[in-house]
Amino acid sequence: QVQLVESGGGLVQAGGSLRLSCTASLRSFSNRPMGWFRQAPGKERDFVAAIAWSGGSTYYADSVKGRFTISRDNARNTVYLQMNNLKPEDTAVYSCAAGPQLSTWSQRQNAYDYWGQGTRVTVSS
Repeated sequence: QVQLVESGGGLVQAGGSLRLSCTASLRSFSNRPMGWFRQAPGKERDFVAAIAWSGGSTYYADSVKGRFTISRDNARNTVYLQMNNLKPEDTAVYSCAAGPQLSTWSQRQNAYDYWGQGTRVTVSS
């Protein structure tokens, strides 16, 4: 059974920090790119960050660059999203996703094979 489970969301004031976690029950986790996406109420789901399976390369949407950090711990089958200096516009449901083995990272939602249910982040002003 394939399962991705996010955790760490919550309510935080603007300027605060949260760390999201995504633990995957997934074959060959260490050989897959991992991504974070978010969907705000009434809006489309957008790319947030991704991390490659090789080399530790990371990629970010312009809106979060310099504030968010994606990382992974392959021994724990877990990917993290450290979110600092949060803004009200960061309010959304955050979901993690896993891509095909040995594939290149992508900002496209359809490049990912498996998705978690998401964890809600609310940033108050």
